[in-house]
Amino acid sequence: MLGRPVSHSLSPQLHRAAYRALGLTDWSYDAIDCGEDELSQLVADAPPTTVGFSCTMPLKRQVLAVADAQSRQATQIGAANTLLRRDGGWFADNTDWIGIRIALAERGVTLDGASVAVLGAGGTAQSALAALGHAGRVSVLVRNAARTTELRGAAERMNRPIHIASLADTELLMTSDVVIATLPATAADHLANLRWRDNQTLLDVIYHPWPTVLAHSFSARGGIVVSGAAMLLHQAARQVELMTGCAAPVEAMRAALLAAAPACGA
Repeated sequence: MLGRPVSHSLSPQLHRAAYRALGLTDWSYDAIDCGEDELSQLVADAPPTTVGFSCTMPLKRQVLAVADAQSRQATQIGAANTLLRRDGGWFADNTDWIGIRIALAERGVTLDGASVAVLGAGGTAQSALAALGHAGRVSVLVRNAARTTELRGAAERMNRPIHIASLADTELLMTSDVVIATLPATAADHLANLRWRDNQTLLDVIYHPWPTVLAHSFSARGGIVVSGAAMLLHQAARQVELMTGCAAPVEAMRAALLAAAPACGA
């Protein structure tokens, strides 16, 4: 697990639980502090026994630059969270979009035809666009429209029409069936005062602390609330499958996640 900061990550608990459940007693998974300028050398120096790396912020875009090849999804999204040793080189993939899609699906949320508001314009917002399938209207609400160049590029590569608006556009928020918040902790707190409808869904990628102020507001109005811990679980499960070639033991991983963070909402 590479990133900065990375000591707080729950990914080691998830992957180690998967290895135990799969009987892979000689497999290990560790958190390694790594910045953008260090990624290339760290990957080049990886021992031959290294199967792959999970990568978190601030590395998700830099991963593509150090990879020898990349999946179609990673190319379209413009970011990756997984590096796999393949054919003598490194292959970049993205499992965040899968995590978002499955986290919503296991709560019975259907995206086909739904109007969706994505909050934020970073790499996770780009992954959210890839998760939307046959969604209807897609709005991206941002704090600074000048910082949406990479998001716009991702939408174009996916051939997905989007409408970019200000985070202050509450009308778009209130008329969206699904809200996916990819903002940093507390950045969406001011939206908690809106009168959310009981038929709306929120997926907030934050899972610590949980519930977020925004998630609590949604829940109080009767809406469906999905924690970022569910996204974390399912993106890690896909990584396990890519790295081991085995079906991921999702429930064993969920149990480990809840043991490490009982209030995370997984």
